Amino acid sequence: MATSQGTWGYRERFGDAFARTYFRRFGPGVTSSIGLGTYLGESTPERDERYRESLTEALAAGINHVDTAINYRYQRSERAVGDALAAADVDREAVVVATKGGFVPFDGTRPDDPGAYVREEFVRPGLLDVDDLAHGSHAIAPAFLSELVDRSRSNLGVDTIDCYYVHNPETQLAVRDRDAVYDRLEAAFEELERRRRAGDVGGYGVATWDAFRVPRDHDAYLSLREVVARADAAAETAGAAESGLEAIQLPFSVTMADAFTVAAHRHPESGDDVSALEYAQATGLDVVASATLAQGELASSIPAAVDAELVGETAAQRAINFARSAPGVTTALVGTSSPAHVPENIAAGTFEPLGARAFDAVFE
Repeated sequence: MATSQGTWGYRERFGDAFARTYFRRFGPGVTSSIGLGTYLGESTPERDERYRESLTEALAAGINHVDTAINYRYQRSERAVGDALAAADVDREAVVVATKGGFVPFDGTRPDDPGAYVREEFVRPGLLDVDDLAHGSHAIAPAFLSELVDRSRSNLGVDTIDCYYVHNPETQLAVRDRDAVYDRLEAAFEELERRRRAGDVGGYGVATWDAFRVPRDHDAYLSLREVVARADAAAETAGAAESGLEAIQLPFSVTMADAFTVAAHRHPESGDDVSALEYAQATGLDVVASATLAQGELASSIPAAVDAELVGETAAQRAINFARSAPGVTTALVGTSSPAHVPENIAAGTFEPLGARAFDAVFE
């Protein structure tokens, strides 16, 4: 697993090649503020090889935060990450490895009969009840998540997953009320606390698309305050001294800044309504920004008024640095399916992020 000594050693090998705040505290050590995303791309051997090449190059060149999910590209992304970790000239202890569980993962390709696959692979062995499923494809039942943890560890070739995210729990709101979803999250956290105690998971988090960045009256809303409370309760049940909840992941970009602008969460001390980013800062949760380049759209064009405030030699670098500049963001994820883009993305880290006043000016 990633360690303080390993990640700080990784930082030191680059000296002053990056800007002063490029590496930031995460878990027991430090992580690069640009991370490697593995969501996009066809489920083909050719794309697998491009991912392996990109990941291996990036790990050697200054990015030590890798993010994936067991369902990405039918488990192929996790396996590409595992291959890159084995091939890169970087110690395992130097790299933060994060993955997610929640969506039913197919194996390599989409089966001809997805429903039959789910029944045979997960329902019949007792890992899921049909009632656990939302849209026939998503569940956060403890036995199911525990099985996914083990499959991810195997795919990644690691003993310990540094940060394991419950993936898009708001999906469950399609089939049950909000209180029931919180109950299921708490049960999931209890299982992750047990896996943390066993050393299979270093810490855990919640990765969302809508839940934390929408208004309180939105159908997909989940309260960060309640999520944190449920993690605390799970830790107490599991006999842990403190909760293993350490991070949230949510979209954040020039064109999707709701996590900064939408005040939908009660501040733990003042009780004021604050944004997801401000709440995370107040409670010590790390924030990992996804969709930093809006799935490639911002790599070539940024709205002119915003672009003028940003730093970087290319549009992609300026978009990355916008996300890295947001208060509370630890790491901004960038897709790595194309080796040609790796040097440009890494070079964004040679620029200092915007200060608070300059970042605020973007929204004026």
